[in-house]
Amino acid sequence: MKAPTNTPLSPSRAHAQLLAMCTLVLLASCGSLLPKPPPAPARHTLDASPAPRTAVAPMPAASAPVLIVAQPRAAAGHDSRRLVYQRQPLELEAFAFHEWVEPPAHLLAPLLVHALQEGGGFRAVLLAPSAAAGGWLLETELIRLQQDFSTQPSQVQLSLRAVLLDGTTRQVLAWREFDARVAATSDDPVAGVQAAQQAAQRVLKELTAFCASERQRALVRPT
Repeated sequence: MKAPTNTPLSPSRAHAQLLAMCTLVLLASCGSLLPKPPPAPARHTLDASPAPRTAVAPMPAASAPVLIVAQPRAAAGHDSRRLVYQRQPLELEAFAFHEWVEPPAHLLAPLLVHALQEGGGFRAVLLAPSAAAGGWLLETELIRLQQDFSTQPSQVQLSLRAVLLDGTTRQVLAWREFDARVAATSDDPVAGVQAAQQAAQRVLKELTAFCASERQRALVRPT
């Protein structure tokens, strides 16, 4: 009995197998040449560690009003997580690989509550929405938060508008705009974030003093 012999492939079948092998090799080599996906952007927060307190603020009186802090709003161009900068007047650009963890107006909300609870002279400071009935209401709008490269060194500007209202009548009690400019230690987004954190602390300090002043003014205001 004869041993089986290998049946030669037909020219067309051999050509098909060769073509398939070449295709696999080509796909493998092309896969290694494809561009890698861009890295995920670095995400930053405004919550920098504040300076240590040197004195304990006095406890507010039981008759002091409760302050409800409305969720801060943001002007157009500053209402997203984009980390924006400016090189030309009236033109905003955004960094490709750096962004905020949340829109900066959202990041300001808990910082406002903490700062005002520490030194605003209110019995309690709560973030809206809240079931508590507040005597006063604070509404804020982030006007701008951007790194300006038209100056050397670059500067970060943070501007915030604040309005105090009577929580019952919605009558405006007082309002003010706060503006802080902080020079960045270098012309890059990380230094810009650090400068933004310092600018936020300055604005929070000024806003707290403003609210405390208006609270004291209300005590002597004729009813």
